[in-house]
Amino acid sequence: MITSDVLNSFKIEGEKLDHNEIRSSVARRLGLDTAGLVPTSRYTDGIVEMMLDATQNHSNLLTEERLFGWHAALFPAGYSGMNRIAVARYRTEEMKVVSGAIGKEKTHYEAVVAKDVCHEMRKFLSWFNDDGIIIDNVLKAAIAHLWFVIIHPFDDGNGRIARAISDMMLARSENSAERFYSLSKQFLTERNEYYEMLNKVQRGSGDITVWLIWFLASFKRALQETEDSMKNVLMKTVFWDEHGGVSINERQRLMINMLFDGFLGKLTSSKWAKITKCSPDTALRDIKDLIEKGILTKGEAGGRSADYRLLRQ
Repeated sequence: MITSDVLNSFKIEGEKLDHNEIRSSVARRLGLDTAGLVPTSRYTDGIVEMMLDATQNHSNLLTEERLFGWHAALFPAGYSGMNRIAVARYRTEEMKVVSGAIGKEKTHYEAVVAKDVCHEMRKFLSWFNDDGIIIDNVLKAAIAHLWFVIIHPFDDGNGRIARAISDMMLARSENSAERFYSLSKQFLTERNEYYEMLNKVQRGSGDITVWLIWFLASFKRALQETEDSMKNVLMKTVFWDEHGGVSINERQRLMINMLFDGFLGKLTSSKWAKITKCSPDTALRDIKDLIEKGILTKGEAGGRSADYRLLRQ
């Protein structure tokens, strides 16, 4: 889930990270002995350290120094794409999002003026770290996200850091560093609405109720999605516990796991042969063996159209 959170937070901004690298970096930093770990780059490790710091150390104060460290981890070379940016310090230039031809420009968003950023960030950090404020931390996560985006304190990376800040406050709300859901994954699924809602509230009268309602609804959908996926994980765990003493070859193990993880379409012997790189006869023998062991069952179609599924599903 942590891997998913990192990947999707960056995907929202149009940046695609390597899944295996992120997974390996997360596993190493959590001290997990996981098979299939690959070498990771300094950039990947920096990203993971930033995301994990927000949740693993959620009870620590959020300070300027900490934010600057996160920003430096996102842009270790001092560049965003081909553009050089100010790293580990607040922006000194004005920032606004504009579209349209010259003379017919449309301003979608204009951030806090540069000279006020430092002052506004001090107010934000003081509010964020004040445990005496009587407000539910889930609501505080939603407000913090919006407030940080409105200030837009850095040249780049504001959205990713805002989502890390939300995750940090959500971890505080649960008093747990364990992550079983990904809010960033849900935001990516609803990306257009996410940006539309931020834009609408930023340009509004100051009433942020509509944002809070949307944030809570998106949060609920993230929890529901995790509940569904966890059911599948538990089914898979129970299955392998029950069949631990059954003789199953590596091809069969691969296909059974794929069926649990969400196999696209119907499983046929030809697909089995293609995926496991074996002959059609070997694929059919593998399938018949699993049917005899009560693991697979045959669908209604016959002949070459025959398909198979897990008996317990």
